[in-house]
Amino acid sequence: MKICLAQLNYRIGDFSANVSKIKAAIEEAKQAGAALILFSELAVCGYPPEDLLDYDDFIRRCEKALDEVAAAATGITVVVGSVARNPEEEGRRIANAAYVLREGKRFVQWKTLLPTYDVFHEARYFEPAENILPFDFGDVNAGVLVCEDTWERFAGFQYAESPIDRLQAAGIRLLLNPSASPFNEGKGALRDAVLRDTTSRLQAPVVYVNQLGAHTDLIFDGGSTAMNKRGEVILRLPRFREALEYVLFDGTDITAAPEAATWPLESEGIALLREALVFGLREYCSKTGFKTAVLGSSGGLDSAVVQALASEALGAENVHAMLMPSGFSSEGSVNDARQLSENLGNPFEIVPIAGLYDAFNHALHPMFQGREADVTEENIQARVRGILLMAASNKFGHLLLNTSNKSEMAVGYSTLYGDLCGGISVIGDVFKTRVYALARHINEVHGAVIPEAIITKAPSAELRPDQKDSDSLPPYEELDPLLQAYIEACKGKETLIQEGFGEALVNRVLKLVDRSEYKRYQAPPILRVSRRAFGQGRRMPLVAHYG
Repeated sequence: MKICLAQLNYRIGDFSANVSKIKAAIEEAKQAGAALILFSELAVCGYPPEDLLDYDDFIRRCEKALDEVAAAATGITVVVGSVARNPEEEGRRIANAAYVLREGKRFVQWKTLLPTYDVFHEARYFEPAENILPFDFGDVNAGVLVCEDTWERFAGFQYAESPIDRLQAAGIRLLLNPSASPFNEGKGALRDAVLRDTTSRLQAPVVYVNQLGAHTDLIFDGGSTAMNKRGEVILRLPRFREALEYVLFDGTDITAAPEAATWPLESEGIALLREALVFGLREYCSKTGFKTAVLGSSGGLDSAVVQALASEALGAENVHAMLMPSGFSSEGSVNDARQLSENLGNPFEIVPIAGLYDAFNHALHPMFQGREADVTEENIQARVRGILLMAASNKFGHLLLNTSNKSEMAVGYSTLYGDLCGGISVIGDVFKTRVYALARHINEVHGAVIPEAIITKAPSAELRPDQKDSDSLPPYEELDPLLQAYIEACKGKETLIQEGFGEALVNRVLKLVDRSEYKRYQAPPILRVSRRAFGQGRRMPLVAHYG
């Protein structure tokens, strides 16, 4: 029997488009002689629908869309994710479900393990399954588990339930796993470990279909996989693009169909990071309707990398750079920014801000008279630039791209309503040392588009004479490992000191991180590429006194 893995890109709440894609894939699979087609988790409505699930109208539209898919399930078994109403008065009113559809018949399996860690909030909406049962696939006892139900040993804690054990006791010979597993670096190898553990415990093959697409900050990379009961990958779909591929199931194990194309598991390196960021930005613009973007081009590393990534994502002609030199901007930085735009082929404007900065200072002089210039005046420059960028965004309909990196976001080395402006943060989940690696990689892929001077010069905000980042921050080579340990690995002060970070450095950096939380609350959404990004995956109180 031939099984189709349907890795498709859905749009949350776009039922018409989602159902059209699903039905087209069903027809293609039928023409290829497939007996079953597997779609991803909540494919009918897109994942994650979040508080749209609180609207009964949304649930009714899910049900109507599912009926359309069910009507197409003739001559083929369709396994697709959607919501199911809870018939009981107690508990949540809906469940996250996988439907097995064929010839007017429906088998439904609710999801059991509802993650509430990192970016997941499923227990807020869904009732967990009480029963996990097999279904008949021809003469074969098969099972279906939704995403997290195979992750019980890999969530970082011990779940009380074991969906895999329940299906193992039922003696299933094939497992289908519709999923919506977001991308972060290192996730591909971890998914393989989850699938290998599942096949080992069930002594049965697993067919796993992951969602593709990006939804605001979450990037879903696909990489759907079929693994035989010996834990060997026999088919893998590409990451970051749609695909339909096939495996053959003989009632005991699976092999790749002769016509199937398979992709290797890419190295979790800088190339994959670049691909994820480009894909995430392209998806955000596509799904929000933006066709063009604007950013402030300072001649610094961060804006240069964002400009290059945006050019790859949207086309160079659609990325508009604004060079806004002040009296503190070096001639080299302006020239570097101009050269970058010319190398990439971006349209650019030079809008000096010295006069605007002087006008603000003149207006504030009566109030500030007798006080020394300080960070206030520095921030005025950043906010003047923010106003100009937002004006260009408003006038021309460009998406404003934020260019702050994760190191700066962590320690608050950014200005609210200035360089924190933006509709989306492209590298806000990438530490500064990693941004350097991205710049080098971009030049390897696209030629020397980022001038070498941008990469080699000492980083500076250029908001006062001879300013360097190192005046205010530890060297990034020291800062970034500490930030990664504190933010992503959740290691506290005592642990960090025990692991060899200097006590003075730890105290200084943790104070900077903790007191900058209010800025991150007001920052734009950040494309998530790490295990713990700022935003919905890291929730910290603003008024805590801990340290």
